[in-house]
Amino acid sequence: MRVHLVQPGSGELTYEIRNIVNVAEKLQKCGVTINWENIGDPIVKGEQIPAWMKEIVAQAVMENDTWGYCHTRGVLATREFICRTTNQRGGAQITPDDIIFFNGLGDAIAKIYGCLQPEARVLMPSPSYTTHTLGEIGHANAPALHFRLQPEHGWHPDMEELRRQVTNNPTICAIMIINPDNPTGMVYPKETLQQIVAIAREFGLFIICDEVYNNIVYNGESTVPISDIIGDLPAIALKGISKEFPWPGSRCGWIEVYNGHGDDQFSKYVNLILTAKMNEVCSTTLPQTVLPAIMQHPRYQHYLKERIELYEKASNIIYNYLQAVPELLVNRTNGAFYMAVAFRDGVLNSRQTLPIQNQEVRDLVESLVNQPGVSPDKRFVYYTLAATGICTVPLSSFATDLQGFRVTLLERNPAETERIYQTLAEKIREYLAS
Repeated sequence: MRVHLVQPGSGELTYEIRNIVNVAEKLQKCGVTINWENIGDPIVKGEQIPAWMKEIVAQAVMENDTWGYCHTRGVLATREFICRTTNQRGGAQITPDDIIFFNGLGDAIAKIYGCLQPEARVLMPSPSYTTHTLGEIGHANAPALHFRLQPEHGWHPDMEELRRQVTNNPTICAIMIINPDNPTGMVYPKETLQQIVAIAREFGLFIICDEVYNNIVYNGESTVPISDIIGDLPAIALKGISKEFPWPGSRCGWIEVYNGHGDDQFSKYVNLILTAKMNEVCSTTLPQTVLPAIMQHPRYQHYLKERIELYEKASNIIYNYLQAVPELLVNRTNGAFYMAVAFRDGVLNSRQTLPIQNQEVRDLVESLVNQPGVSPDKRFVYYTLAATGICTVPLSSFATDLQGFRVTLLERNPAETERIYQTLAEKIREYLAS
C-alpha cells in the first residue's frame, strides 16, 4: 500500500485465548478429541440454561419494545433496578444516569481506554486479562505499565511495586483491577482494596474495577464491591451477565460510574465515553430488558449457588492434582472460573517435547513451536494440546513474564475433571523430564 495502514508493533498484539482455538480445530480434523479448557464460556462446556430463564426471554421477545432502540445509556427500568441493587449496600450512591450499557464488556473496555488521551496511562495487574491489556496498549501505542500479582503469595498484588509505579510514572491516571481476578482466580481482600484506593486518592487517580465475576466466589471467600469502599473517589465498575446468567452470546455489559461529577476532568471523560456510545445509538435491547426479571426470579439465587458449587469442586480437584507437581506454583482459586498456574523459574526449555503418534499432528505442532520468538510456555501448551487434546492458554499471553498456563473450571462432570487433570499432571511430569 502507498501508506502504512497500522501503527508499528500493531501486529504484535494477539489474543491467544482465541488463537489457540484455530490450532485446536486443525487438530480436530486430524482426529484429536479436544477438551476445551481455554475459554470462559459455560455454554460450550454444557451449561444447561433453565426453562424458567428461557421463558422470561421468550416472553420478552413477544413484546414489540424489545425489537426497537433503547436509550443510549440503556433501558431505564433496568438501570433503575441496578441503582437500587448498588445503593442498598450503603456505599457510593448512583443514579440511572451513572449507568451505561454496552454490547459486552469488550465494547465497554474499548471505549474506556479509547476515550483517554494517549499520554494518560492506566496501571494494570500482571498477569492481566488480554482485552484490558490490548485496549490500554492500543490507546497509548506504548508498552503496558504493570504491578505484579505474586504466585508465591496467593496471586496477591505487590503493593510496594504498585506504589513505586504510580510514584515513578506521572502519566498514570488510573489503576485497573479485576475482582475476582481473571486469569488467576484470586479474590482481593478488603484491606488490599483499601490500600489501592488510598494510593489512588493520594495521587489523584481514579479506579477501574472489572467486577464481572463479583457474584462468583467460593471456598469461604466473599467479594467487596469497589463502590462500598471508595468514598468520594471517582471510579468505574464494569459488570455484565455473560458469566453470571450465563449468557455470553447476549453481549450485554454495563459500567457504573461513581462520583462522576466530583472532578471536572473525570466528568468530561465519562461524557466522552457516553458520546462514543451515542455513535452506535444503543446496545442490544432484549438482554437489558429481561435482566431484572431473571435476577429477581425466586429460583435465580439457588441456580447460581448450584453452579458456584460446581466451580468450587472443580477448583479443588484441579488444585489437588496440579499442586502435587513440584515444578509448579499452584494456588487454590476462590473466585471466577479460572486458575492460573506458573512454572518455577528455569524448568521450561526449548528442547522439551511429548510423543505424538500422528505424524500430521506432530508436523503441525512442530511447525508452530519452532518459529522464532515462541515462548516456552506456548511450546508446552501446544505439545500438551497435541498429545492429550487438553486445550489451555499460555500464561505469558496474559501480559506477564511468568511461564505457565491458564485453565477454566467449567467442566460439568467431576469425574471428567478428575480424568483431564490427572492426565495433564502426568503429561507435565513427562514433558519436563523429556
